[in-house]
Amino acid sequence: MKAVRDAVPIDAVVSEYLQLRNAGGGNLKGLCPFHDEKSPSFQVSPAKGLFYCFGCQEGGDTVDFVMKIDHLSFAETIERLASQAGITLRYEEGGYTPGRQQGERIRLVEAHKHAAKFYAEQLDGAEAEIGRKFLASRGFDQAAAQHFGVGYSPAGWDHLTRFLRGKGFSDKELILSGLAQDSRNGRPIDRFRGRLMWPIRDITGEVIGFGARKLRDDDNGPKYLNTPETQIYKKSHVLYGIDLAKKDIAKTSRAVVVEGYTDVMACHLAGVTTAIATCGTAFAGDHIKILRRLLMDNSAAEVVFTFDGDAAGQKAALRAFEDDQKFAAETSIAITPGGMDPCELRLAEGDAAVQSLVETRTPLFAFAIRQMVARHNLDTAEGRAAALEAAAPIVGNIKNSSIQHEYAVQLAGMLGILDTQFVVRRVGQLARWARERGGRPEQGRTHHRAAPAPAAPQPPVRSGPALNLRSPAQLTERELLKLALQRPELVAPAFDAYGEDEFTAAPYVTVRRAIEQAGGVTDAPDDYLTRVRDAAPDDTVRALVTELAVEAIRHKNVDEVYAGMQLVQVRLRAVERRVQEVQGSLVRLNTQAAPEHLAAVQNELWVLEQYARSLKDRGAAAL
Repeated sequence: MKAVRDAVPIDAVVSEYLQLRNAGGGNLKGLCPFHDEKSPSFQVSPAKGLFYCFGCQEGGDTVDFVMKIDHLSFAETIERLASQAGITLRYEEGGYTPGRQQGERIRLVEAHKHAAKFYAEQLDGAEAEIGRKFLASRGFDQAAAQHFGVGYSPAGWDHLTRFLRGKGFSDKELILSGLAQDSRNGRPIDRFRGRLMWPIRDITGEVIGFGARKLRDDDNGPKYLNTPETQIYKKSHVLYGIDLAKKDIAKTSRAVVVEGYTDVMACHLAGVTTAIATCGTAFAGDHIKILRRLLMDNSAAEVVFTFDGDAAGQKAALRAFEDDQKFAAETSIAITPGGMDPCELRLAEGDAAVQSLVETRTPLFAFAIRQMVARHNLDTAEGRAAALEAAAPIVGNIKNSSIQHEYAVQLAGMLGILDTQFVVRRVGQLARWARERGGRPEQGRTHHRAAPAPAAPQPPVRSGPALNLRSPAQLTERELLKLALQRPELVAPAFDAYGEDEFTAAPYVTVRRAIEQAGGVTDAPDDYLTRVRDAAPDDTVRALVTELAVEAIRHKNVDEVYAGMQLVQVRLRAVERRVQEVQGSLVRLNTQAAPEHLAAVQNELWVLEQYARSLKDRGAAAL
């Protein structure tokens, strides 16, 4: 298993799911994929092959990360990583039989991979001419279809089913994958028949589902038919095009949200390569989490929603505004002209028009204010008053006070109220009330983008006595253990002679014990950290080992001098504690003890005091 872990760098795996940036000391950081957070506390150490979140305490190696984020078993994770690395696995109980021995999830992904290739090949056939004409009518040529993997599902009952059976997939696997469905005679038939097929990929690029577009009038099904919810496909967790857009989203700090598969294609071909879309569901919380991890919630980041200019599109835009508070990024809206979607716009006016659509966006909260005002009759005093009461809470919940004041003044102008300061005061009053209610907006309105992200769940309580990071002794012990895990050569061989009683915090004692059971720091092998984590008695200690192995060392120059200082401080404090114990023994013994016993205790005290003095004078040389 070590070969599999080492073959796939952890930063390469993690960066498939979130944007990583330099955190110093050779580490990388990003927004944790396991809990909601506004500031990145998730760190990856490529050199050690470990990750750790200082917010929720999730941590481990490459295998742990893939198991947790994709909900895979250990065996499925090893199989996936081995496949990525080109490593052939051999099983202890005989030969390798993929159909029997691969994990269920891996089998479903593999079935979709074969299905995507099958559908793509069918697009070149005579029957698929209707599909090619549809693509051409939308402005997409053969190269565009190949780039997005668009294919065609034959109109027969079981073309794909028979093809996948020939690849070794069972009827049960075909049903579980959503690629086939039960028929009246009990035998599975193709779920998608006579339709144009878009493969839906997860953020790593694996095909996990399909979107199928109706082409013929005699097809009684819906216009778009998607893969049903399966073990690998959850529509609320998927964004179409995210595999193609993720690098440019991270690079440009901008994501463009459109409404359909052809809109994503049109945007990408027009040069807007950050476009993504939901798969038959409204843009919601889980989609936001995906984008936040790519955008890193920096102040320059932006999410642009594109909607048709009709009433339905405006309603969708206001729904998107309800989620504005969940982004630290700026949220904007681009309303397509004449009710056209981006695909129709590109066909009618060319690539430049699609690019211009995105560049001429409007801040989403400004759009929401205008929409709220437009609902009222501003020709009457009653209408203006009602519009003020409806729109002022939106302005009042803008957290940036300068922007809030500017929009309050603009609101007065929209309403035609000459007393601008009256509107400003009313907005300020509503803002104060919102703060007093804990930030809850009036009438269900939302916050400006600078509102805090939803509170992160509380980290699990560590078993055993709590660590006191204000204690100088425990800070030094922590630093020494970090050195022992991250730079064992700097503290070897002295560290291996340190007893458990030299550490005052019980959790640190368990880590010291795990290091000893793993063989110590002297001549630490390449898999030293893995051995220490394996030696940990439970998940709590294992998590602490991972945390210490990833946490930055508290010094700019990590060298033998700094390591020696930590070794000396831990030893010196241990000696001083023993001095106090011996002095207490002398007081208790007084003159009642036997002379030889008293002399032995006095001699121990003298030796300890001399050693303490030597440590202070000579430092690491006295160890």
